[in-house]
Amino acid sequence: MSTTTAAFKGRREDARLVTGAGRYTDDWRLPNQTHAFFLRSDRAHAIIRHIDAAAARQSPGVLAVLTAEDVRDAGFATLPPLQPPPGRGGQRVTMPERPMLASGRVRFVGEAIALVIAETAALARDAAELIQIDFEDLPSVIGFAQALAPDAAVLHDNIPGNVCFEFEYGDEAKTTAAIAQAHGSVTLTVDSPRVAPTPMEVRGALVAYDAANESYDVYTPNQGNWALRDGLAKMTGLAPDKIRVQMIDVGGAFGARTAPFPEYPVLMFAARKLQRPVKWLSTRTDDFLTDNHGRAITLTGTLAYDENGRFVALRTDWLCDSGAYLAEAGVLTNSVNGFAIGASVYKVDALYGRHRQLMTNTAPTNAYRGAGRPEANLIVERLIDEAAVKLNIDPLKLRARNLIKKNQFPYRTPTGAMFDSGDFPGLLDAVKERSDWAHFNARRRQSRKAGKLRGIGCAMFIEPSGGGHAKQDEVAAFFQPDGTLVLHNVAGPSGQGHETVFPELMAGWLGIPAERILSRAGDPNGPKLHGNPSIGSRSALSQGSAFKVASTLIIEKAKRLAADMLEANAGDIGFADGVFTIAGTDRSVTMTQVIERHAGDTPHPLDTLAAHDISRAFPSGAHVVEVEIAEDTGAVEVVGYTAVDDVGNMINPTLAHGQIYGGITQGAAQIFGERCHYDEGNGQLVTSSFMDYFMPRADMLPTPTLASHSVPSPNNPLGVKGVGEAGTTGALAACMNAVVDALRSAGVTQFDMPATPPRVWSALQRARQVGPA
Repeated sequence: MSTTTAAFKGRREDARLVTGAGRYTDDWRLPNQTHAFFLRSDRAHAIIRHIDAAAARQSPGVLAVLTAEDVRDAGFATLPPLQPPPGRGGQRVTMPERPMLASGRVRFVGEAIALVIAETAALARDAAELIQIDFEDLPSVIGFAQALAPDAAVLHDNIPGNVCFEFEYGDEAKTTAAIAQAHGSVTLTVDSPRVAPTPMEVRGALVAYDAANESYDVYTPNQGNWALRDGLAKMTGLAPDKIRVQMIDVGGAFGARTAPFPEYPVLMFAARKLQRPVKWLSTRTDDFLTDNHGRAITLTGTLAYDENGRFVALRTDWLCDSGAYLAEAGVLTNSVNGFAIGASVYKVDALYGRHRQLMTNTAPTNAYRGAGRPEANLIVERLIDEAAVKLNIDPLKLRARNLIKKNQFPYRTPTGAMFDSGDFPGLLDAVKERSDWAHFNARRRQSRKAGKLRGIGCAMFIEPSGGGHAKQDEVAAFFQPDGTLVLHNVAGPSGQGHETVFPELMAGWLGIPAERILSRAGDPNGPKLHGNPSIGSRSALSQGSAFKVASTLIIEKAKRLAADMLEANAGDIGFADGVFTIAGTDRSVTMTQVIERHAGDTPHPLDTLAAHDISRAFPSGAHVVEVEIAEDTGAVEVVGYTAVDDVGNMINPTLAHGQIYGGITQGAAQIFGERCHYDEGNGQLVTSSFMDYFMPRADMLPTPTLASHSVPSPNNPLGVKGVGEAGTTGALAACMNAVVDALRSAGVTQFDMPATPPRVWSALQRARQVGPA
């Protein structure tokens, strides 16, 4: 059957979530629970000379106060970062130790120093204010210039020079020579500022200790219960089967809810010490300070071309801010995603990329929606627009001249990555037509008459999806006594619609009503499964493919049962549209009848475990953005957004378009203001509340025109490609190119995000003072 579902009826989870019947971390209550509050560092870099918690311990309602000294013998260990392939000279990532509570030194504002547990959250907070800490301030390191300075303070003794990893790919010598010999080249530096995940639900956890089994129940938002459980096992030294991460709803993730945070092992320690459940909820400021941030990358690139405008070489140099400690996936994604898509959708003869991962006195950075893919495409697309200006050629014509052609797939890139499928010229043609690119100059003249600058920008992109660290994704399909089919997998949903999509898929394959199928992720009381969390735009590709395997196994089992019911040979039984039929006859039984025939059997004969080996696919797209800029205020208005995407077979177009739209909004928000700003003098996070931090609003973008130009992936049985991060990956470069195009018409030759009104206005004023070149 086609993987496209029937008419969309809405997500089944929405009724629960929008009526307040969802169950998030704060909705869980356990008998006799206590409440916790973390005291955090108010400075970026300092030695802890002494902590005086006596007054806090004597405060009303306080049950315990824990510092690094109190948990010193707990056996905690740093969660190791995921290792990329060997880097420059064969090096591996150098890991700094990260204490669960700051020990002897603090390295960023917000680092947890002490935990206070009390009968109420208010009492815990009040007591924390009584803790006195004697600090000796140290110089802070904020930004790349400070981190790489010869006299920079060293954050960790085992990381001299504050560079924990250097990664490279491609051919440096060949690329250098090609650039030197080329007809022409352009060089550009672009920033992708640090951003905060800002999910709707703040971070938190409720932990209970079961003394009889020496085990823990942990309730906390996550993108995959088993992945979080295994991370906690590494940090605590416990066996994974001693930790049960309970199923809960998740109010947003964006990469920040995959790996456990240092607070969680300390809460587990406290729950065991007190023999009572311990509940902790962060504040919004806590989240701004300590949720793993995203981006924080500066790239310099050089694109060289021949006399015909054909690209001959690309060199990129990445500086990636890892923060004060290493989050689990930050270094990995900021390395391998550049390697995978270094030249994006274009052919180049030579390519070289260099990535340096730096330590600074800021919050750790981790994989965040797109995870290095937006930046890899951003530098390429910005360079192409600059080359088009220099060559006086239409940007789309220059792109078309250099695209990988459809008949060249599967396509091996200069770094050895293999693109599975695509039609890049088709994407470009489609977005050109749908955005009415040909008549842009007329619209620009109309805007000029109204006193506004109009700009247009295109960005093509490609990104890897799928993969994972577990080699297989396991699923289960178990039938209940009433005939209900329960699907189990390990990828936790946080808005993607798993509870709707997986049952719809299975219903179509088996020919049974979707209403009789439930989806559960990471149920600690369910089957023991292994697999990957919801990361890397992979859930439909991987878990969906595993369910396809399960459906095939169920059908084969059911054929034998149907043969018994029809008193025929199993080899004579055919199956289509939910009906088993004896070949050449009209005698048949339905899948529903087979299921109900064995209702109450334990186990049900159709219960199935299945797995699918991990694979990758490469979604791609072409986005065009138009903006208008008010010269007197610098305000930027997006007046048009057209996106044509290749996500392979769309399982549910409505949900897929919702993911693309959400991703576009997230990417555009970074262009138009979203940024974590640290004071370079003292390391304070200036944007630590929604009063200071830019967030996208409903009027930031017009409703985008979305279209599909899909080529099914040959790498999985559904033919799907990832969709969750495609919008963000395309939006960053498309929006930036549009803004720069508008400003260029007013004489602005250099501009980088964020395109806030004051920054845009200042750029226009400087251009007026300088005058025409």
